[in-house]
Amino acid sequence: MTIRKDAEVIGLVSLAHGTSHFYHLILAPLFPWLKVEFGLSYAELGFLMTMFFVISTIIQAAAGFWVDHSGPLKVLFFGVGSLAVSALLLATADGYTGLLIGAAIAGMGNGVFHPADYTLLNRRVSPERVAHAYSMHGVSGALGWAVSPAVLVSVTALAGWRQALLVAALIASAILILLFVRRQVLLGTDEQRAHEAHIKKNGSPFSLSFLKLRTVWLCWGFFFLSALALSGVQSFAPTAMQILYDLPVALTTTAYSSYMLASAGGMFLGGFIAARAKAPDRIIAIGFITASAISVLISLTLVSGSSMMSLFTLMGFCVGISGPSRDLMIRTATPKEASGRVFGVVYSGLDSGLALGPLLFGLLMDWSLVPGVFVLIAGFLLSALLTAYRVGENNRTVQLKNTSI
Repeated sequence: MTIRKDAEVIGLVSLAHGTSHFYHLILAPLFPWLKVEFGLSYAELGFLMTMFFVISTIIQAAAGFWVDHSGPLKVLFFGVGSLAVSALLLATADGYTGLLIGAAIAGMGNGVFHPADYTLLNRRVSPERVAHAYSMHGVSGALGWAVSPAVLVSVTALAGWRQALLVAALIASAILILLFVRRQVLLGTDEQRAHEAHIKKNGSPFSLSFLKLRTVWLCWGFFFLSALALSGVQSFAPTAMQILYDLPVALTTTAYSSYMLASAGGMFLGGFIAARAKAPDRIIAIGFITASAISVLISLTLVSGSSMMSLFTLMGFCVGISGPSRDLMIRTATPKEASGRVFGVVYSGLDSGLALGPLLFGLLMDWSLVPGVFVLIAGFLLSALLTAYRVGENNRTVQLKNTSI
């Protein structure tokens, strides 16, 4: 029965997480149509994404306090509901202001997922299956990224961009209904709720003392730097491939989906590895060093176009395999009474990196430094690895002290 319960919790939370990642790309695939419809510049289109991630960054840090105060389920309902509302507003927008408002509300909804999701997984999933829970959570996010462009562009080609956004609204609405119907599974047992109420009673959900923890900021730095690398993959890597290897645009546009699907496969396998690994930061090191080497190799154009595409897919697998180990590393560094707050602050680094990254990589493209896109991706991955190593080192020191006591 415990396995069945764990599986349902993981499935529900992962489904919600995949929806949030689907909405990360709710606008970008529609840019060609929005540009024509409203006569927008590329800068105006890009600012819609900036609006999404800036709002998400702010909300994500604040949502952790809300999770610790009111519980993760209410916050999760709010997030999925906000996504559905944002898609409806975007579908009915009659100008740039309407698009900005829709993007802001989508960012507001997106900001609550990580503190709510990880608190639910940590509280409701058996400890021996937490690594697998993190694995499936990461897989669902990667699949959301991979599926979103395909769904939105396909519906737009058949019926129009407004109809595509209505489909997105229906998807979020259906997920919200499912979560509400199965809410008892996510609420937990009476004993679990009593234990959580006791922890809450003995500590303030609004305390900022967790911000004094050095590991919190190291984890934030890890997510910020790895998100900068991801933003390069999402924004300009396919275009850079097309220029460097003189490949058809139709071929390089599939590169991102291949990367994310391979990343999902890596996360699935990474869950089994993380469940047995004693040092998560070392798993991250293997994945990130290999991915960085591949990125530099792509920048040097020493391989054929077909080999490059295969290497890029392998790069996604290597980054993905480190995902569950990354989340376990953060869980180890997180005080139980501040779970929502820590995950909220730490994951705000992800949105910060996704907001800033496209501007940096865009400058490289404007300056015709196309190989620099892949070199910079590698640099950010290696920098993130350094912060992961420091977190792992700190966790081992704390565990050693606790053992000696």
